[in-house]
Amino acid sequence: MRLFAIIYSLTGPTLAGILIIAALTMNMFTSRAIIASAVIGFIVALPIAWFVSKQIDENM
Repeated sequence: MRLFAIIYSLTGPTLAGILIIAALTMNMFTSRAIIASAVIGFIVALPIAWFVSKQIDENM
């Protein structure tokens, strides 16, 4: 669980930032679009962090 938290703390903001930049690149300058992009990034990061931490635990 600790490894998951560490990986999530790195992947969540990274994916949120990527999606915010993608939204801004597509001329979506509304606060609703930016917040939605950030929330989607943090939600998508959950299974990614879980999968990566699981793979690291299994291979150690």
